[in-house]
Amino acid sequence: MVKAVTFEENLAALEDIVKRLENGDVPLEAAIAEFQKGMKLSKSLQKTLKEAEATLVKVMADDGTEQVFDGQ
Repeated sequence: MVKAVTFEENLAALEDIVKRLENGDVPLEAAIAEFQKGMKLSKSLQKTLKEAEATLVKVMADDGTEQVFDGQ
């Protein structure tokens, strides 16, 4: 069974990639591969944040249905 990777684990992995690339001691081919991996992680993290935002703007009504929160 494959363990699902958490948002925090993906964020830490992206931060690690950024640090390695900023240090500049990564060979070009490896830097390109790391950059591509970082872009995939970034897109995954953005998707997770959008989904969380969509969930947070909904509230449950008394009858159990979801309503969009209008803030008023």
